[in-house]
Amino acid sequence: MRNTEMTKVRTAMTSQEVQEHVRQFRSEGYPEDRIFVLTHDKTRTKRIAERTDAEEIGVTEQGLGTTIANWFRSTGDELRAKMRSLGISEAEAERLEREMDRDAIVVIGWGGREYLDDDFDRDIYYYPYMPYVTTANQPPYK
Repeated sequence: MRNTEMTKVRTAMTSQEVQEHVRQFRSEGYPEDRIFVLTHDKTRTKRIAERTDAEEIGVTEQGLGTTIANWFRSTGDELRAKMRSLGISEAEAERLEREMDRDAIVVIGWGGREYLDDDFDRDIYYYPYMPYVTTANQPPYK
């Protein structure tokens, strides 16, 4: 049996890549309701979730307080808050949000533990791992 208590984060550029990641998470034993997709556009996130049989991060995962606060946040702040609620560190949430700015799709196999405030999961697996980018005009990765 594989460890589905560990959160894994993958990035993709196409729906087909997302579908492959979702299949991989399922083959590893992640339940359907713990596989999430996230993009910079809510409509795109919903469309990709429907096409790939993945989920959107909702009230159950992020908690009622974060959900209500997200109504008043900018898109970037909302995306980072959603990722933080799944245990992604502030620095990694910022990095992933920058990737989403460049049309990347984040696919998360969630370990199931909720995180609050500054608490985060130090054992999350990121693939592909992208080093922190300090130059604003970097081309998209592929």
